[in-house]
Amino acid sequence: MTDGTDRTAAGAGPRSLLVSHEELEQAVGSDAYAIVDVREPDEYADGHVPGAVNLPLSRFDPDLLPADKHVVLICKSGGRSANALQRALAAGLEDIGHYAGGTLGWLGRGGNVER
Repeated sequence: MTDGTDRTAAGAGPRSLLVSHEELEQAVGSDAYAIVDVREPDEYADGHVPGAVNLPLSRFDPDLLPADKHVVLICKSGGRSANALQRALAAGLEDIGHYAGGTLGWLGRGGNVER
């Protein structure tokens, strides 16, 4: 994400697939990022990171992710977003990471949610 490594060119060095809390804070409200919440619609409706769009893991298709933005995947606590990340990587996507703390971690660090 913003760690200085090139995350778009294959073989360009190490990539950080884990998005830090600070990076997620930067992503919120930025046109350069797409935050994708992979929880089910009812969970998403209960509260999600501002600006996040919903693409539930049960219907997850990496081809539906925006190709022109840095993608940050998030779920409740990191498990489903890690699964979605692996699917996206297997599909050849590279400019992608996940916030392992999930929405619970976001809230625990003082982040607000939209309903």
